[in-house]
Amino acid sequence: MLIIELTYKKPLEEVNKFLDKHCRFLDTYYSAGIFIASGAKTPRDGGIIIALIERNAVEALLKNDPFYQHEIAEYKIIELTPSKCCNQLKPLLGLA
Repeated sequence: MLIIELTYKKPLEEVNKFLDKHCRFLDTYYSAGIFIASGAKTPRDGGIIIALIERNAVEALLKNDPFYQHEIAEYKIIELTPSKCCNQLKPLLGLA
């Protein structure tokens, strides 16, 4: 599991110009079962994506994000090996 932290490098006016395209990017990977949650950080200086994918694969995938292509955000990838979670997530994460 990966936690991908986006931090905006440009003002929100510029971020908002690419937000619809970014959301379509997200939808593609939600449909593929790779992204499981995402949203804006508070304060709105970036966002978070939670993904079920290997690190090397996500780095290539993120190059399809309009925020990456237009240098809107920088990305920090955090790897997480869950050892505990709520019962609803156990099947998704393969935890007994």
